[in-house]
Amino acid sequence: MIIKRRFDPLKVLSYVQGELLLALIAAAAAYVLHRWEPLVALPFSIAATLGGALAIFIGFRNNSAYGRWWEARTLWGGIVNSTRVLARLIITFTDSHTHQPNYDRARSEAFKREMVHKVIAWAHALRIHLRGERDWSSMMALMPAEERSAVDAAANKPNVVMQLIGQRIYRAMADGTLGGFDSFQMEGQLLALANYQGGCERIKNTPLLRQYHFFTRLFMQVFIVLVPFCLVADLERMGIGWVVVPVALIISFVFAIIGKVGEVNEDPFEGRITDVPLSALCNTIERDLRELLGETELPAKLQPVDGYLD
Repeated sequence: MIIKRRFDPLKVLSYVQGELLLALIAAAAAYVLHRWEPLVALPFSIAATLGGALAIFIGFRNNSAYGRWWEARTLWGGIVNSTRVLARLIITFTDSHTHQPNYDRARSEAFKREMVHKVIAWAHALRIHLRGERDWSSMMALMPAEERSAVDAAANKPNVVMQLIGQRIYRAMADGTLGGFDSFQMEGQLLALANYQGGCERIKNTPLLRQYHFFTRLFMQVFIVLVPFCLVADLERMGIGWVVVPVALIISFVFAIIGKVGEVNEDPFEGRITDVPLSALCNTIERDLRELLGETELPAKLQPVDGYLD
């Protein structure tokens, strides 16, 4: 996620270099052809009409793309909250049975640590799953050794981790670590996490309507090519026909950047600098949940690097 307010102009230009190259070629061609044959010109109303149609497509696409990005961020905000609640329930319910005759302090402490670490592992697994990454070490290190092979063999690893959390809750009820009704509230939080995961997977696996993407790009290219032909005649009458090149580049740059803003926000889980900062959110979850356990050696808080938060 971009944190800084100022951008590197060269990095911005790299996003629209294809559109600017097309604009440069079209503007140079319009200037040369009009000098050779003055009839090679178009009325400005054509560019105005096409620009209006293009603005409608870009506006819809950008609104839809921002809606997807913000929904993704909202879902992960819910994940942060639900993991905190689930960890609190695990710890408080386990500690509430100290008065029971079958209470085993070592067993209860091991259960709390294992369960909270599994919740952290689930968050890391979902991050890696959504980004399509291959390094699962940060998640596997938090899982019990005897369960790592089952998780490693799974296609949907966060789903399997969730199942293992549920199974562990009921084993704890069987051995007296938890009481008979403790699972009800924990299951509610597991359901919430499952719904958040489903929402994230829906965004990941359902692209924005491809027809809007295709026609926006097509209209953009047609607009960039026609703009200099609609400007060159008026500029030549003013004796500054060569200005069509920088003017066309500026107009094309503005429209191309507006279009790219929506394009890069369509898919918020790709690990790009414009995406939802999943690594930072998982870092927050891990720090908060380890702190609830009473651990003092917490992972360092993830900080922005060069104005970007991963």
